[in-house]
Amino acid sequence: MNKTDLVNNISEKNGLAKKEVEAVLNGFLGEITEALAKGDKVQLIGFGTFETRKRSGRTGRNPQTGEAIEISESTVPAFKAGNKLKEAVN
Repeated sequence: MNKTDLVNNISEKNGLAKKEVEAVLNGFLGEITEALAKGDKVQLIGFGTFETRKRSGRTGRNPQTGEAIEISESTVPAFKAGNKLKEAVN
């Protein structure tokens, strides 16, 4: 399912205009992105938690040449599923 499918499904199930649903979805995703950029955690009880994690620097290999390269430390987004989401999927 992609973003368009998600907007269409929510619109049909709730009788809302697609533009309204898309605006709310964009706002929701924007707020999560801003919070993660600040280093905050976004916790949606029952669904899951969005957070950032530090990935330490390491030595990697260029697959074409086999040459060793240094990969710098970075911050990456992460998602941990909540119990209700895990139960729904199983």
